[in-house]
Amino acid sequence: MAALNEKIAAKAAGTDVSVKKDTSVRLTKSMSIADMVKALEPEIKRALPSVLTPERFTRMALSAINNTPKLTECTPMSFIAALMNAAQLGLEPNTPLGQAYLIPYKNKGILETQFQIGYKGLLELAYRNERMQSIEAHTIYENDDFYYELGLNPQLRHIPEWNERGEIRGFYAVFKLDNGGYRFEVMSRYDIDQYASRYSRAFSSEYSPWRSNYEAMAKKTVIKQLLKYAPMKSDFQKAMSMDESIKTELAIDMSEVKNQELQQDDDHMDTVSGDAM
Repeated sequence: MAALNEKIAAKAAGTDVSVKKDTSVRLTKSMSIADMVKALEPEIKRALPSVLTPERFTRMALSAINNTPKLTECTPMSFIAALMNAAQLGLEPNTPLGQAYLIPYKNKGILETQFQIGYKGLLELAYRNERMQSIEAHTIYENDDFYYELGLNPQLRHIPEWNERGEIRGFYAVFKLDNGGYRFEVMSRYDIDQYASRYSRAFSSEYSPWRSNYEAMAKKTVIKQLLKYAPMKSDFQKAMSMDESIKTELAIDMSEVKNQELQQDDDHMDTVSGDAM
């Protein structure tokens, strides 16, 4: 993947680089991110899992730009790196599947692309562990019959109200292993919001899935807490290190690329926040 870094570096100099066999593509400073994705498709292909064709991935990248035009203002390297994160995890970014998101984020005065795993993406990654028999998350409403108890004999009961369920009170997640072992995690809505506000830098962004799909992101949060107690493989831990990250380098294994230190600018809210989507 070092060759791809050289291609990006050549972009700044406006030099010719070989992208396809017997083909030369000139990457210039004025080239749009969409054009860069198309030009670098052969290199992107090397990072894609077999189930995802480069043509489909390129379409998803262009679709993400069309759905969130602000991405075109992000640094090209952070956008390409975020795409690579999604590619290597085999997750579709910015589609109705809700597997992953590319989010414009103003970091240290520069608009960059943050990669974020979605609720459905987290489930997909968890189920790649053959020991995981089932995993699910649910919303608790104020009129539901809900009870849980911790300790030596933990218990959880949830009977949803059929009619008017009322306001959201919280969320819980449960997993069951192939040997019959299980565990659950419960978080109140207050706990979810506090966690998101503290750990999700893009929480207040207009483009954050917290704005467009709050329940799904809350379920993702409680599942992440739950899976800390599950026998997950190292590949899953690598995937989690890529969640909510901004990267400006490329590698065969994107989990090895250092995340950029995130800093929320004083004018962050004025630049990328707004009404909920």
